[in-house]
Amino acid sequence: MSEAEQFLNNLLDSLDHEVNEALNNAQVTVVERDDGFDVKDVPSSSSDTWIKLSNVVAVVCDLKGSTHLGTGKHDKSTTRIYKAGVEGAVRIFHEFEADFIDIQGDGGFGLFWGDRAYERALCAAVTIRTFSEKHFVKRLETRWPDAPSTGYKVGIHAGRTLVKRIGTRRVISEQEAVWAGKPVNYAAKCAQSADRHEVVITGDVWDRFKNNDYIAFSCDCNDGPTANLWSDMTVDRLPADDQAAVKLESPWCATCGPAFCEAIMTGKTKRDIPESVRQSIIKMKMQQALDAKRPWNQGRPVNRGK
Repeated sequence: MSEAEQFLNNLLDSLDHEVNEALNNAQVTVVERDDGFDVKDVPSSSSDTWIKLSNVVAVVCDLKGSTHLGTGKHDKSTTRIYKAGVEGAVRIFHEFEADFIDIQGDGGFGLFWGDRAYERALCAAVTIRTFSEKHFVKRLETRWPDAPSTGYKVGIHAGRTLVKRIGTRRVISEQEAVWAGKPVNYAAKCAQSADRHEVVITGDVWDRFKNNDYIAFSCDCNDGPTANLWSDMTVDRLPADDQAAVKLESPWCATCGPAFCEAIMTGKTKRDIPESVRQSIIKMKMQQALDAKRPWNQGRPVNRGK
């Protein structure tokens, strides 16, 4: 047996042993932490401890058509596009106090937990969507009119998450925090299902936002508040029971956006919304899907009344 063959066989045998140990004999401890958890305390790869956070809100942003942004031999223009887009999104995550930020190629994700996690996440998502159209793509198309169509697609999901660093033991530079669970995975699939300049959120997240008048309804500009701000959509990349979602195509209003963002971030939820407008929310397919998933509705038809 050659030295190369011996190396490969030894490596695979060693990995097989490690897999068996991990699946059958490893001692694992799961520690629940409260909202005050700090990302610097994520256990290293050499630790047997995982941290469980009961509710993490994930916002994933994905740049549409990024594989077509490479401008042939023009490497400098490609690097400028990536720098402008990715650094802009990351700064937005930072400004809205994401508890963890990860850059992945042409985009990345921000994780939010603790005080006003949902509100911070939503405001970050809408700001990325606004930045995408009004600043990043606007300047990109001015500089390169023939550039491929691009812009950020954004997805949001929330739920329970397990986390620890995984990688080469005792080599910190080769370890990364792994967030096991649905939030990042589902948010990524929502982003993939969106078009550029859209925010797609799952039903679980919409259930938290539907009663916030600053989120569910449009501002008072034009013809006054409407329930047309969000529209139903299906994320077919998700399991059948979780495919109902809603999408936002509008950016922050140039007139009302700053005030609405501040209201959401400070916990305000109520506005003067006509009852007829409120009732239109009930007619959304998303609301019907949420009603059908309520524990008390399982196994029997839902009585919606009038």
